[in-house]
Amino acid sequence: MANATHNADRQGELRAALPRIQSLLKTNQAGQIGDDVIDELVKCFWMEWDGGALKLTATGLNICRQFTLEVQQRVV
Repeated sequence: MANATHNADRQGELRAALPRIQSLLKTNQAGQIGDDVIDELVKCFWMEWDGGALKLTATGLNICRQFTLEVQQRVV
């Protein structure tokens, strides 16, 4: 059970990092994303390789948008 909690916590951390990661990808700064984070995001199907470049998948983009909206709603 502790492992499931750790996995859920880690997914929450990755989810919170997606807006910054998306920004890094848009500005061609993928090198600033750790290899371990890239591996985790690929395993979650939130990121993929596309012709030698990294990009967020549709799922990753949706999670990123959802997280951004949640943060904006907390501020209001």
